[in-house]
This record gives sequence, structure tokens and C-alpha cells, in this order.
Amino acid sequence: MNIGYLYLSVAIAAEVVATSALKASDGFTKLVPSLIVGLGYATAFYFLSLVLRTVPVGVAYAIWSGVGIVLIAAIGWLFMKQTLDAGALAGIGLIVAGVAVIQLFSKSAAH
Repeated sequence: MNIGYLYLSVAIAAEVVATSALKASDGFTKLVPSLIVGLGYATAFYFLSLVLRTVPVGVAYAIWSGVGIVLIAAIGWLFMKQTLDAGALAGIGLIVAGVAVIQLFSKSAAH
């Protein structure tokens, strides 16, 4: 397995934690959530830079943003009581399908 995909997992996790803490930071007026946001995004971008050593930028960014969107939507639904209507669920399904197509069928992803 390409080490870049392990780094990509870390980047995605850090970005999801940081994005989840944005609401709690209340416009960066609360210290601890604001520190989580800053550290999370710094970690995400550092690991994304490592990913780009072995994974093409378009593929890495598509996976990073796609998986991040799906995870943030799930966290919003599970923990922040945000609703997901049929349109949102269909869109999320298309994002998941797109990431799967990249992984399963793109020769670029195997770089």
C-alpha cells in the first residue's frame, strides 16, 4: 500500500476534527476550540503535503475533500442535530460513488 494513503487518512481525520471544532470556536472567541481548529488544519495541511509526494494532487484532493464532506455531514447529523434531506443524502451518495470510482478505476490513483 502506498504510504501516501496512510498520510491522507491522517490529513482527513485532522481536517474533520478542525472543521467540527469551528462551530464550538464561536467565531474564534473561545480559546480551546480555536486552538483545536488551528492545530487540526495545520496537521491536515502538513500531512496533505506529504501525500503529494506519492499521490497526484487531483486524486489526493478529490479524496480528501470528498471523504471530508461525507464525514462532516455525518458528524453534523449525529452530534449537531442537523437534518439531511433526500437531496443531501443523494449528493453524499454521489460523492461516495465518485471517491469509489477514483479508487477502483483510475490509473492516476495508483501513481
